[in-house]
Amino acid sequence: MSLPPLVEPAAELTVDEVRRYSRHLIIPDVGMDGQKRLKNAKVLCVGAGGLGSPALMYLAAAGVGTLGIVEFDEVDESNLQRQIIHSQADIGRSKAASARDSVLGINPYVNVILHEERLEAENVMDIFSQYDLIVDGTDNFATRYLVNDACVLLNKPYVWGSIYRFDGQASVFWSEYGPCYRCLYPEPPPPGMVPSCAEGGVLGVLCASIGSIQVTEAIKVLAGVGDPLVGRLMIYDALEMQYRQVKVRKDPNCAVCGENPTVTELIDYEAFCGVVSEEAQEAALGSTITPKQLKEWIDEGESIDIIDVREPNEYEIVSIPGARLIPKNEFLMGTALQDLPQDKRIVLHCKTGVRSAEVLAVLKSAGFADAVHVGGGVIGWVHQIEPEKPVY
Repeated sequence: MSLPPLVEPAAELTVDEVRRYSRHLIIPDVGMDGQKRLKNAKVLCVGAGGLGSPALMYLAAAGVGTLGIVEFDEVDESNLQRQIIHSQADIGRSKAASARDSVLGINPYVNVILHEERLEAENVMDIFSQYDLIVDGTDNFATRYLVNDACVLLNKPYVWGSIYRFDGQASVFWSEYGPCYRCLYPEPPPPGMVPSCAEGGVLGVLCASIGSIQVTEAIKVLAGVGDPLVGRLMIYDALEMQYRQVKVRKDPNCAVCGENPTVTELIDYEAFCGVVSEEAQEAALGSTITPKQLKEWIDEGESIDIIDVREPNEYEIVSIPGARLIPKNEFLMGTALQDLPQDKRIVLHCKTGVRSAEVLAVLKSAGFADAVHVGGGVIGWVHQIEPEKPVY
């Protein structure tokens, strides 16, 4: 459906701006009026990572007048494979500051506002209220539901994107004209069931594919041109090079935008999404050891069986000496239990400790009462024991 322009046009474009945006101005559907609307627009990008990088760069190039950046993290070397707004020289810098410098390098006429803080229920309403449209580049479910609910409560449109390995999704959620994110995904998946990009990986260039779709949709909504992805989900398969669409209908029973909403204010989204399940938290209580404790057990010749519950490709990058690989899914399916020794103490680990805690809960319920897991996982091991090894 075509929608009215989201913002009013600015009073004028300068001579320099006319020269800069000339290729937009000669498009009949954009023209002078559309470009003035972009100049007057205030867009907030949540995250300056994989999706935020191309989104911010193309929003700036397109002439969006004010760009806000919510980002609390620092640039890490592992980011550079996909987060093209940052460079080698930015490692260790604030992502927000690095992104600002890149944006201003692309377009000095953009006003950049930094929000160098974690987006939370306590600050989201104040931050979002300053902008016309939100571009969601987050990579975790808690923040996605937070963004959605805040946008519904403030009646703000937002452009959503998601990436994983070779697959991407994008849509425009605007409860005034169509469904919200909860209409598509009413409940988050069980904790640990859907790997993050840090666990499962992502093809770097996929970020550009989905990020460019997000910017295209943002421009269409801001300028009131074309048919935005409201009520439609775009699904991209990079391996097959296929795009397909799925219709998303507004759910009359939606908890936040439905006819009788039950979510009328922001909630505890970490608890709602359960970063770690209650079973895993309970299992890990009193059964978590440090990498240094594990090293002591190894050196002292303790009777232990060290099990790595990550995926094979992760195991190939770096592993703890003596650990054998049994991926988490084999425990969840029950196929791994028959191969576990009864005369050795089971020591589980993953990348950071989340997946191993979930597996620990499975083992505890299966009778392996003395099983433990390594808090901090292989990352903690590398930092504390073998700093010469790579991390990912």
